[in-house]
Amino acid sequence: MDLTPDILQRIESDTIAYYEARAAQFWQGTRDHDVSQNIRALLSHIQGMAPFEILDLGCGPGRDLKTFTLLGHRATGLEGTPSFAAMAREHSGCEVLEQSFLALDLPAARFDGIFANASLFHVPSQALPQVLTHLHAALRPGGVLFSSNPRGQGEEGWQAGRYGAYHELAGWRAFMIGAGFVELTHYYRPEGLPRDQQPWLASVWRKPVA
Repeated sequence: MDLTPDILQRIESDTIAYYEARAAQFWQGTRDHDVSQNIRALLSHIQGMAPFEILDLGCGPGRDLKTFTLLGHRATGLEGTPSFAAMAREHSGCEVLEQSFLALDLPAARFDGIFANASLFHVPSQALPQVLTHLHAALRPGGVLFSSNPRGQGEEGWQAGRYGAYHELAGWRAFMIGAGFVELTHYYRPEGLPRDQQPWLASVWRKPVA
């Protein structure tokens, strides 16, 4: 798939508009979701002494930002949907960068961990290497990136007003390794169910020290 810059921009703006129009509904539907397994997966692989500097990439209304803060870490959100960014600031009290994934402007080597929970699948696969390169640069040497995405067989496109790319493990590995990350672990969610009832692929990656 060869997408022009204009098409990439439309994909991003239309997906953001989808969430903007449903911000309150989305918050009510997701505020009680239990993602503690994913938060543990990130934090347990970060080396060094806490508190950690965490970037919540695609933080939505701020549910997980608040959790990281309550755990004693210094959390920063990044969100492209204006209503979500405002909600996240109010709910968590954290700094929230209002940026789109296709125009990231992050400080170099700032974060110990990046939490990308149900966010990177919105990035068209053509743009994913550039996005991952920015995230790699924003991590400190030895830093950790967690991702959880709805899985598939490499298909991508529009679903009910949102753009999504649905990777299987081998394809996701290729993108992550190509961006310079080293795999630490992966698992499927929800826990305890047969694989065909686990639609989410979670994985944890490290930026090498050298």
